[in-house]
Amino acid sequence: MPLLCRIIVVMALPLTAFMSAANAAGDLSRQDPITVTVDLGSPGTHEFIPNKLRFETGKLYKLVLRNASDAPHYFTSHAFSQLIFTRKVQVTQERDGKMVTLAEIKGAIREIEVYPGHSAEWWFVPVATGRVTDLHCGVRAADGKTHAEHGMTGEIVIE
Repeated sequence: MPLLCRIIVVMALPLTAFMSAANAAGDLSRQDPITVTVDLGSPGTHEFIPNKLRFETGKLYKLVLRNASDAPHYFTSHAFSQLIFTRKVQVTQERDGKMVTLAEIKGAIREIEVYPGHSAEWWFVPVATGRVTDLHCGVRAADGKTHAEHGMTGEIVIE
């Protein structure tokens, strides 16, 4: 191999390694998710805790929806679903001190219902910025009002 070719190959090797690393950084399948937990009420209350959520575009999130209350709750937002790519939703349950996945759902999701004592994980990547104010729980309480009418509403900001 001529000397000039060997010099070019030697100089190109670090560039190739750099380019591979740069491509991997943008590979969302290799990102560790940022975990955000939202409690869906507590016994006797109808609220999202926290009720203000903030996410950044291009990052992988695992939104853990936990329901420690005595009633089912919805996490519903049509506007939020338009600003994200859902990778999957997992239905989980604690067994012997470990979280076990019972089911995995893929595709467009606008609403997740979580039953008392259970949780779900929503894995997603925000793809557009915006402010979402339609987060609510539409379950009806014994008095005929929705949980949203009792204050179970929230806001989501994607930057």
